[in-house]
Amino acid sequence: MKTEYRIIVVGAGIVGCSIAYHLAKFGESDVLVLEKNYISSGSTGRCAGGIRQQWSSPHNVLLAMRSVKLFERMSEETGFDIEYKQGGYLVLSYDEREASQFEENVKMQKNLGLNVELLTPNQVKRRFEYVNVEKVLLATFCPTDGHANPHLANFAYAHAAKRLGVTILTHTEVLAIEPTGSKFKVHTSRGRFESKILVNAAGAYAGQVASMLNVKLPVESYRHQILVTEPVRNFFDPMLISFSGNFYIRQTKHGHFIMGQGDKDERPGLNYNVTFRFEKDLARKICWLLPFLRKLRIVRHWSGHYNMSPDAQPIIGESAELANFYYAVGFSGHGFMLAPAVGEALAEKILFGETKHVSITELNVDRFEKSIVRETNVV
Repeated sequence: MKTEYRIIVVGAGIVGCSIAYHLAKFGESDVLVLEKNYISSGSTGRCAGGIRQQWSSPHNVLLAMRSVKLFERMSEETGFDIEYKQGGYLVLSYDEREASQFEENVKMQKNLGLNVELLTPNQVKRRFEYVNVEKVLLATFCPTDGHANPHLANFAYAHAAKRLGVTILTHTEVLAIEPTGSKFKVHTSRGRFESKILVNAAGAYAGQVASMLNVKLPVESYRHQILVTEPVRNFFDPMLISFSGNFYIRQTKHGHFIMGQGDKDERPGLNYNVTFRFEKDLARKICWLLPFLRKLRIVRHWSGHYNMSPDAQPIIGESAELANFYYAVGFSGHGFMLAPAVGEALAEKILFGETKHVSITELNVDRFEKSIVRETNVV
């Protein structure tokens, strides 16, 4: 078995597989991806699959806009149907301060070229008659937002990367990493591997991987629970979300409704347990919002993790402490939707020293030495 590669990527979620795919697409296929479990076993496979360009941070808007362009052609480019649907994102506000911020956000988003609009509660009701608009103050809608199947999208990049020559080893846990001269020695449950370049795309475990190199990345992982209902006729096009209301919901291709909410009392740590309190609270909220769902049964309930950064924006770049150690971490719940653009940009940065389509300079870890502007559009 080959043990030396030019580049090793830790993590075979969609971010890691996107990085590997784009490296190979740009001509560098001497790449090894190491995954402790199986492809899409972590945060990617446990997320709701939303793809949103409506953010309060220009960096996130630009990354998401680029990702949408890549999502639009992913099925054709990879030969893998990812169940991509541009049904839009309807974002509801129940808070006066947030509603005012929405107006500013939409101005910024439009200036960046995004097709987005403000909607009054009456306009929401006329367009989406099944939504209860009681207490809604304002809404925004972007028709090119949407969703996809996260497992299929992850596998699309993984299989496309392998076709281009990338090696992916699953059930291979990274146990220790030694930087030695111009190389990294990566000790795993399947032996030792070496590379000149190392990329940390380990999702919820990104902080642990960085600590193996005595590099401090300011990330913490928090449990996030999701549930899904039995299927019904497919008719619900948009992803429906509210930051002040603390919920999101969409319908899958096969008719199931998948939904979740945040928990302000959640403590950092890796916790895959689920709670009845979550089911009860979310069910009450969603049945009030969408009364037609009241008789649907819950069929599955699971948890994953948000790998949070201090400003709820991703941390992407090369370590100033350790040359050739790169990272794409701290996505704060939106790694899936940003993965195509991030994989492309980081691959360009590694191979060519600069990015072509969207800048990631402002997302390096050194930004935390300055003032922090927090991304507010997070559930």
